Amino acid sequence: MEQVIKQTKVNGVDVGQLETTIDAIQQTPEIAKFTFRATNKWISGGHNRSTIKEFYGAGQEDATRTEPFELDADEPPVLLGSDNGANPAEFILHSLASCLTTSLVYHAAARGIKIEGVESKLEGDIDLHGFLGLSKDVRKGYQNINVKFQVKSDADPELLRELCNQSPVFDIVSNPVPVTVSVETV
Repeated sequence: MEQVIKQTKVNGVDVGQLETTIDAIQQTPEIAKFTFRATNKWISGGHNRSTIKEFYGAGQEDATRTEPFELDADEPPVLLGSDNGANPAEFILHSLASCLTTSLVYHAAARGIKIEGVESKLEGDIDLHGFLGLSKDVRKGYQNINVKFQVKSDADPELLRELCNQSPVFDIVSNPVPVTVSVETV
């Protein structure tokens, strides 16, 4: 008797492939380790450009991306920039919003929870006294970030919030991550 493979998509996620991936990771835990990379080059003033292409995952270097992603960052004029892109702190909001959304959608799909729409609004508060070194009592980064979701679904809002909290970027911005910086002159 032939085995019938049923492809089911929930929220645009291939749940069969998701289950296959989870099974593979349970069988071979080392394939769960990923290393993402970015390079960055300063252009002028606050303007710089990051290039993202290669990464290591599933036990090998990825070869599927043929073109890199380029992300320009700058500052608005009020922060002495030329507004050639979102500023780095705004990119953090984008990263958080997109990862929370992806985590919500993927985890909901895995549980068979249908979602018809997701929108979010994020606000983060920064006090330049910290960045400029004018006060040791003020942190350099966000003092807080508020995220408000509107989700079109029959699921319990508290369950949906818990699914969002599975986000790797939520973990990154909520918990200290060791970061090593080295500088060499050329």
